Amino acid sequence: MAETGAENGARTEGERHEFGAEVGRLLDLVVHSLYSEREIFLRELVANAADAIDRRRFEALTHPALALPEGAKVRIVPARGDRTLTISDDGIGMTREEMVANLGTIARSGTRAFGESLVQAKPEERPSLIGQFGVGFYSAFMVAREVEVVSRRAGSEEAWRWSSDGRGGFVIAPAQRAAPGSDVILHLSPDAEEYLDAYRIETVVRKWADHVTIPVTIERDGKDVPANEGTALWRKLKSEVEEKSYTEFYRHLGAMFDTPWATLHWRAEGAMEFHALLFIPSAKPFEPLEQDRHSHVRLHVRRMFITDEAELLPSWLRFVRGIVDTEDLPLNVSREMLQSTPVLARIRKAVTNRVLTELKTRSKDAAAYAAFWDNFGAILKEGVWEDHEHRKDIAPLLRFASTGVEGLTSLAEYVERMKEGQEAIYVLAGDGVAALRDSAQLEGFRARGIEVLLLGDPIDAFWPERMAEFEGKPIRSVTQGATDLAKLKPEAAQDAAPDVAALASALKSALGDAVADVRATDRLVDSAVVLAAAGNGPDLQMQRLLRRAGRGGVTAPPVLEINPRHPAIAALAARQAAGDDLAEDAALLLDLAHIQDGDAPREPAQFARRVERALAAVRNPS
Repeated sequence: MAETGAENGARTEGERHEFGAEVGRLLDLVVHSLYSEREIFLRELVANAADAIDRRRFEALTHPALALPEGAKVRIVPARGDRTLTISDDGIGMTREEMVANLGTIARSGTRAFGESLVQAKPEERPSLIGQFGVGFYSAFMVAREVEVVSRRAGSEEAWRWSSDGRGGFVIAPAQRAAPGSDVILHLSPDAEEYLDAYRIETVVRKWADHVTIPVTIERDGKDVPANEGTALWRKLKSEVEEKSYTEFYRHLGAMFDTPWATLHWRAEGAMEFHALLFIPSAKPFEPLEQDRHSHVRLHVRRMFITDEAELLPSWLRFVRGIVDTEDLPLNVSREMLQSTPVLARIRKAVTNRVLTELKTRSKDAAAYAAFWDNFGAILKEGVWEDHEHRKDIAPLLRFASTGVEGLTSLAEYVERMKEGQEAIYVLAGDGVAALRDSAQLEGFRARGIEVLLLGDPIDAFWPERMAEFEGKPIRSVTQGATDLAKLKPEAAQDAAPDVAALASALKSALGDAVADVRATDRLVDSAVVLAAAGNGPDLQMQRLLRRAGRGGVTAPPVLEINPRHPAIAALAARQAAGDDLAEDAALLLDLAHIQDGDAPREPAQFARRVERALAAVRNPS
């Protein structure tokens, strides 16, 4: 490592300077408030070091004497004995005046000033500069009680030391360094000794600066160990990347073990510029996506990782993994500031539309898309509920089980199969498709040859309310479709239904407020009873979810519909005509209707006793 002080190790007495007024006001903010993660200091210092090397490479284009040495890199050296962490580079270095200007005045970094000088340079000659804000260096004081910088400008024989405790000012003194470049020496605070562990440092570098194109090494056990990949895969041309490389990067990025179901790799140019490499997994991740509703796409600026909390995709696309790397944002010091930048809003829109386009293309392969839908369909449906802007784009991507076809079907395919005279798209939501196939709610629709979509996910109780219609056809729950059924005749002729109006009235009186009404229906074939939603309120599945959430009080009681052709109803009608008390039977019928819909009886113990009494009456008829 280059020498960082006088030959005898003592510091040369130097000139003391006060920080610029802006530094005095803002340094405490930078150290204590500006960064949300303490380890970010290493990203900033590695970024500055890599930037210095990039600057030297650029200047060497016109001044060959400044050419980089072979094997130029950023070197990180933890020293437990001295409790120091040193970040060294072979970059452009600084003169005494540059140290005073760049390290003594916030937001006036050499990088920023240098960037202004690139206006006249050809695009292909411009290095990818990072550290535009000039405050990243001060993040070192989050972990250090004192910071030293020893630097020698390329082309100069002089070296200088800058040192400060981050309080009132800094000291500049002559120093020695064998070669051009800079050493940033952090005298770590007692609570920051974790950064003396080479493995801990490597973890941080791989997280925050894995794809800085300058090699980064860490001294471990007397050897320099590579700490970053050094190649931004997403910035390569798609034609240059092998499928194997995509898979390896995907697994590294998200700690996944499968292969990507889809890989999206493109570069956006024009009004905004960014590189994007996104993956749609072929298997569900280990962590529950139902609970974690944040985007899993990382934001990079000029290859440097900024945050994985920029929400570059909406929550209903949170299964997508990957990286978006832009040139249009500076290396912002505050991730919170990113949320309000118009550039990021435009990037979000472009990336979301690109994923939707990919899904639309892949949905044409029914078998492959079915695998995706099984993994992430329930999450995609959340977008219908919460995203008005993209609702119409999501609708063609939806897939459902159905009573009319095997496998999955789309809304467009359902509309093509609709029966003549059918007014709406009918759906039945509940707890799982298997249970829905046997639901009594379907009997009248089957008898009329009307297809019903079976919706078995919790979100299915919500999204139809927001979409309302598809291609001009209203989407309607079968629990609210009795009026529609009355307009269509069953495919097989039925006997005239007996008049059970008196029985319905007696059952309503017995059940009281437990039901909104009791009425005869012709939408049942094999079952005696079924529940229906009252009025124009939420359908039965929505009400069921509200009750489970402890909000059942806001829902109206259901309507109990009875099948006048069923033997049990006929027997009850005869007993009612004979003047029998039907209170027990009415309660039993309502509980049976709840059970058919997947609910528990209202009072399980009472229900069990009623069943026992009914069984005893069958065995010992009076």
